[in-house]
Amino acid sequence: MSKRILIVDDEVNIVISVEFLLEQAGYYVRVAHNGEEGLERVATFEPDLVLLDVMMPRLNGFDVCQRIRQNPAWQNIKIIMLTAKGREAEITKGLALGANAYIIKPFSTRELLAEVKRILDESPEP
Repeated sequence: MSKRILIVDDEVNIVISVEFLLEQAGYYVRVAHNGEEGLERVATFEPDLVLLDVMMPRLNGFDVCQRIRQNPAWQNIKIIMLTAKGREAEITKGLALGANAYIIKPFSTRELLAEVKRILDESPEP
């Protein structure tokens, strides 16, 4: 069964290219365009991994990450922060809130795919 990935990002160009890339790699992908919609999709789509931007309308990525980690039903969801926020303090904050990885935009698509595969391969099968 294909792993399920939720992209939560408000930048349309990034969403389109990352969604295409992940689908071509065999993943089942859904998209949310802001933090609130992202949390709603986590509940309905039940992703294995969330690619999460930080700077978004309605609810930022740090808050979304924290809410995912606070919900016991979502403890096995992997989170990769995918953001232009690349200062050391922001990286530390994202990882402290429970992100499994932190990738800074602009990013290499090869690097992103490798990190997605690595994180998902660490996941136990249900």
